[in-house]
Amino acid sequence: MNGPKHKLCTKLSSTYLRKWWITIAIGAILIIGGVLVACQFTALVNVVVDKMIALRVGTKTFGWWAKPPVEPRISLYVYNVTNADDFLSNGSKAIVDEVGPYVYSETWEKVNIVENDNGTLSYNLRKIYKFREDLSVGPEDDVVIVPNIPMLSATSQSKHAARFLRLAMASIMDILKIKPFVQVSVGQLLWGYEDPLLKLAKDVVPKEQKLPYEEFGLLYGKNGTSSDRVTIYTGVDDINHYGIIDRFNGKTHLPHWTTDNCNRLDGTDGSIFPPHIEKSRILEVYDKDLCRLLPLVFDKEVMTSNEVPGYRFTPPEWVFADVDSHPENMCYCPAGKPSCSPNGLFNVSLCQYDSPIMLSFPHFYLADDSLRTQVEGISPPNKEDHQFFFDVQPKMGTTLSVRARIQINLAVSQVFDIKQVANFPDIIFPILWFEEGIDNLPDEVTNLMRFAETIPPKIRVGLIVGLSALGVALLLLSTFCLIRNSHRQSTLHLEGSNYLATAQVDMNKKQNKDNTPSNPRY
Repeated sequence: MNGPKHKLCTKLSSTYLRKWWITIAIGAILIIGGVLVACQFTALVNVVVDKMIALRVGTKTFGWWAKPPVEPRISLYVYNVTNADDFLSNGSKAIVDEVGPYVYSETWEKVNIVENDNGTLSYNLRKIYKFREDLSVGPEDDVVIVPNIPMLSATSQSKHAARFLRLAMASIMDILKIKPFVQVSVGQLLWGYEDPLLKLAKDVVPKEQKLPYEEFGLLYGKNGTSSDRVTIYTGVDDINHYGIIDRFNGKTHLPHWTTDNCNRLDGTDGSIFPPHIEKSRILEVYDKDLCRLLPLVFDKEVMTSNEVPGYRFTPPEWVFADVDSHPENMCYCPAGKPSCSPNGLFNVSLCQYDSPIMLSFPHFYLADDSLRTQVEGISPPNKEDHQFFFDVQPKMGTTLSVRARIQINLAVSQVFDIKQVANFPDIIFPILWFEEGIDNLPDEVTNLMRFAETIPPKIRVGLIVGLSALGVALLLLSTFCLIRNSHRQSTLHLEGSNYLATAQVDMNKKQNKDNTPSNPRY
């Protein structure tokens, strides 16, 4: 009696239900796969990106790093002094006329590249400048009148020297006919001209104090291969150090400032940064002429002309602030508070052979306006034209575009014992400002960036939706079929029970009928 019932249940469980349990398991696996994709797909993509951008010799990214497929340009604007004589003789306010741009295209290449055992590369940077008269306001031969930087540096440095030394300096300058302002071409101002003071210093200054050049120019010696040896991390061992400077000329810290933190060199050269950049991160760039790490903070989101999204990073407003506004800048005052720069300026004299050079942003952007109004002819600054910024692709850490805008100023001290500069007041005198950078990257590079930025998120969403939808569909289908089969099993069981009961009743009736004695006949 139990035999047919047991066989029926077994048949239903093994034949009809087993495949749906397997389907349920597959659906559950698909849903779990969707959850894993949602949680781990981005991390997997990041691993692929990290491996792709790390500097390995022979790879495409290494080639782009070693010889960038871009044409950087530097545009220079000179403050031409138009009333030098009146300024010196009558005490009139100096009047300047901003002349420019004078544009040079650049070619960058890392040379003498050597792989080191600690996951770093060492190289020298070669920069070649080519004048672009077609983009400039005039030829390099344009003549300008600017402060005599070698002379005014010497006189300012002698302010606290013995009086007889200042008098002797005045006599020498009188003999050499050296004046506080010089008339030079733009090309000479940038690339060098023979200066009588530097020539004299070569003969009389002790060897250990001699300057490494005989001519003076703001870009003197920079057109060619730099002697500076730079060592950076490749990112192969640790992507968080990708592009970070390990050593500069064998040193890990600068010798100039009062704390190790301010003497750090562990930024990048500005062409690459460790990838996966968040808006909260502070990027740091090191350039020898800046004499420090320059911090950069998030400003806004940007989109390139090639539709590659990026983040704009700019120096914070406190970067050149005075110590009253930002006490953390006290470390950049090696001789105590009296040596600190005014608000908006940065003193790089320790990196410029004690020449009193002060850096600022163009038109004294973010500086006290009193600095700008010390001379006439400089228009008020504006963010659009004078802000320093880097646009960076956050996923890969590659720089998309740059506007490195810096103004060079001379801090002149009045020295009464030197007659040539007795009427030259204490002043921060602007010399020129420049804008160096790139507009965009070639299509080959931006296409890769756009792919890395846009395609993986779409694949992630597609996989999440596809796996989850298919898993849910299989679960619903399996559940429906299980319920239906379970109902069918119950129905069959009930029908089987009724059939057995009816059969039993009929059998009992028949037995009763057979067992009933028939009536005897009389």
